[in-house]
Amino acid sequence: MRIGLYATGQAGLEGIVEDIAAAERLGLDSAFLPQLTAWDALTVAALAGPRVPRIGLGTAVVRTYAQHPLALAGQALTAQAATGGRLTLGIGPSHREIVEGGYGLSYDRPARHVREYLQALRPLLRGESTDFRGETLSVSGTVDVPGAEPPPVLVSALGPVLLGIAGELADGTVTVWAGPEVLGEYVVPKITDAAKRAGRPAPRVVASAMLSVTADPDRVRADIRGRFGTAGEFASYRRLLRQQGKAGLEDTVAAGDEDFVAATVARFAAAGVTDLLVSPVGTDEERERTLAFAARLR
Repeated sequence: MRIGLYATGQAGLEGIVEDIAAAERLGLDSAFLPQLTAWDALTVAALAGPRVPRIGLGTAVVRTYAQHPLALAGQALTAQAATGGRLTLGIGPSHREIVEGGYGLSYDRPARHVREYLQALRPLLRGESTDFRGETLSVSGTVDVPGAEPPPVLVSALGPVLLGIAGELADGTVTVWAGPEVLGEYVVPKITDAAKRAGRPAPRVVASAMLSVTADPDRVRADIRGRFGTAGEFASYRRLLRQQGKAGLEDTVAAGDEDFVAATVARFAAAGVTDLLVSPVGTDEERERTLAFAARLR
């Protein structure tokens, strides 16, 4: 199992790039960037590329409703060129609360939207002329970025329909707040079976996890509850928490001593996760210690 950094970017633009550089110095395999309400993930990846010559870079995830496939293909291929071919493009439909409440767009039929988005996006990433007319979007055009190979595409997926689409049309999935049990018993088998039925290679399963090597796990979890508690009200995350028998997002955090964190990482590997993205949480000292410890577990 490869281990990377989930770079949340709390320290500003230069701080994000330095976090990625630190992950590279530690020997981590990748650094993935979220697309939240601040820095643009693909732009940051393109800026970081020349500064970090080895580490893989990715997005987790770019919201599909916010960008037309033609626009995203051009941006992703530009970032792919800037990173020397090290980009993994993670995309996802986000949540009804964000798409309708923030963007003012309809969130009807998100699975159909993701299927059609992939059907249009993948040829564009290959530089092919595309004329696609679907129920949720239309695309006509070509994106030409010389020398940029199409990046692998991951889809954020937790439910059976999206996992099936990810296995059929993408290179894998990227998850958040999902623990090793639900990944091993549900996510990995679902997407692997879908890929097999579609005649595609075994998919990547990229899982992000909040970890903390700490002597005060209750404090760490209370901090996460304060920072992310409202996200637990999103419908997809409520279902995921019920599936795992957890009350809140803070209950998904693996916080404790080194033995406890190491055992948690081993459980992700045993579940069939191909890439674990570590989001170190806690104090500055705890985050630094946690990331260095995770790097030693590779």
